[in-house]
Amino acid sequence: MSKIKILLIAAVLMIPGIHYGQHTDQINSNRPGETMSAFAVGKSVIQIETGVYGIKQNHSLLNYDANGFGIDATLRWGLFMEKLELIADIQYQNEKYTNLFNSSKRADFKQTVLGAKYLIYDPFKNYEKKVNIYSWKANRAFNWRQLVPAVSVFAGANFTMADNPYSFSAESSISPKIILITQNHLGDGRWVFVTNIIADYITTDFPSYGYVLTLTRGFNDKWSGFVENQGFKSDFYSDAIVRGGAAYLLNKDMQIDASISTSLKDTPSALYGGIGFSWRYDANYKEVRINIDSGDSGKKAEKRAKKTKKG
Repeated sequence: MSKIKILLIAAVLMIPGIHYGQHTDQINSNRPGETMSAFAVGKSVIQIETGVYGIKQNHSLLNYDANGFGIDATLRWGLFMEKLELIADIQYQNEKYTNLFNSSKRADFKQTVLGAKYLIYDPFKNYEKKVNIYSWKANRAFNWRQLVPAVSVFAGANFTMADNPYSFSAESSISPKIILITQNHLGDGRWVFVTNIIADYITTDFPSYGYVLTLTRGFNDKWSGFVENQGFKSDFYSDAIVRGGAAYLLNKDMQIDASISTSLKDTPSALYGGIGFSWRYDANYKEVRINIDSGDSGKKAEKRAKKTKKG
């Protein structure tokens, strides 16, 4: 490599980079998985993620079958700042319940959660990967920084109305829900690993604790796929679920998806299949730019620039 090329590359690397907010060029939906991502949609951005699913259950000990369908919808709204996102998560289910003696139908909101998510730590904020212009091997080496996850926390509340057939209590209630969220971007950036540690219905007689682990792979600019493991435990109900599916990007603001899920136990066994759609409205979004300098701070870079002008 000639000295002129080396000097040109070095000059480019010395220019402070530009880091944008959590808003991305293409929609980033939590669907079709169940994990909540660590990053917000961006200030003033509104995103809707919704879908329909079918469900088939059979309980080997209690000898009942439950078959039906459900609709779920999540509204995400970036408010006040890049790191903050307001979330409304609603799920409605309608099913036919049949045992040895009778058959009945039940339908109600299986979940109604309102809350907010806040990004606590972003490992790539004010960070720019340095390029070694002399070593191809060094540039291809494993980047240990990708093992440091982005960290967010969600805090919200479950709203349950009286006589809800999916509730463990006949009375109406409001109970807290808290989620610790981590997210890693691995390899060439096409792999994303997200974990959720969940404490749900905390103040009730039947608190639930669980986790969701999701590994997503982007195959190209349009297609992505995922595998997921979810587990939760309470005195009211416990289960372990494996899930898989794919998503297709229609355009930068729209996505469709499909998934299938099955439980690992037979008390009850459960099989889900669903399709969904995500849409983003970002016309009011304004780019948030943060100067990044791989060596000194932005103020020092500014001083250097002034000295250069004087010289």
